[in-house]
Amino acid sequence: MNNTLTAASTILDLAKKTIETERDAIGHLASLLDNDFAESVNCILKSKGRVVISGIGKSAIIAAKIVATLNSTGTPAIFMHAGDAIHGDLGTIQEDDVVICISKSGSTPEIKMLVPLIKRGRNKLIGMTGSAESFLAKQANFIISTYVDREACPNDLAPTTSTTAQLVMGDALAIVLLELRGFSKSDFAKYHPGGALGKRLYLRVSDIVQNNQVPKVQLQTEVKKVIVEISEKMLGVTAVLDGEKVVGIVTDGDIRRMLNDHDNIKGLTAKDIMTSNPKTILVDTLAITALELMQAKGISQLLAMDKDQYVGVIHLHNLINEGIL
Repeated sequence: MNNTLTAASTILDLAKKTIETERDAIGHLASLLDNDFAESVNCILKSKGRVVISGIGKSAIIAAKIVATLNSTGTPAIFMHAGDAIHGDLGTIQEDDVVICISKSGSTPEIKMLVPLIKRGRNKLIGMTGSAESFLAKQANFIISTYVDREACPNDLAPTTSTTAQLVMGDALAIVLLELRGFSKSDFAKYHPGGALGKRLYLRVSDIVQNNQVPKVQLQTEVKKVIVEISEKMLGVTAVLDGEKVVGIVTDGDIRRMLNDHDNIKGLTAKDIMTSNPKTILVDTLAITALELMQAKGISQLLAMDKDQYVGVIHLHNLINEGIL
């Protein structure tokens, strides 16, 4: 038992040390920001092409992630593996593209071969490196420093802290570009149409309501028919209309309360058991807003309206099925 406890303690201490080492390195990055970072941003903003990001080894993995972040936030980007680039993929780079090379040392054989080929094409080159004296730093038009004192690896060998620094600088670059481009929530939705994130940004009440049945009864509809309407339309609710105007709502809860309060329901109508002034929502409203309203009011349905016309019901279960909740 003691050995197990000691082992767990050691594991946690090592994990904390790793996290603290990387935390300290990230905290130092802000002090490395300089005019070259600003010039890099302006260079990308002025470019009519894409951002081509390249790297080797672990830096290549970080490069691919930064490319994904840029693409999703309004800056067209493409990944080019440094090793593949010197074996035929150099054609990835087009005339107006800006190239970012990522390398901790800035002096790997692949980078030394790739950089002169990029410069021959007259593309602007941004070097993201941990060494200001490296081959990459001396050849690049602009340098984004990702210097770290040491890796989290106890042997100071495995890329850990350095790749975290690269990732954070890539995020900083992407977010600055996002802000300066005025990239909005609607733009974000356009690039993220799938999954819960996208649906929160673009899915509207109308998109959901059109797939539901439209439960409705009139004021004088007898209770038995009200129950049938709720049951058949399978939404746990029905709107109550006076002609075409919504005047109330009857829910499963109203039915249960009625049965508890009345031994004989003969003669009762929708008007007798309905809740007046039901909560409604316009069909062009975002579905996430409908969810927020339901949560605020402690209800599970809203009547959907197209201006003054009742068009259906949006239910909490709809939002759960869409993955919004």
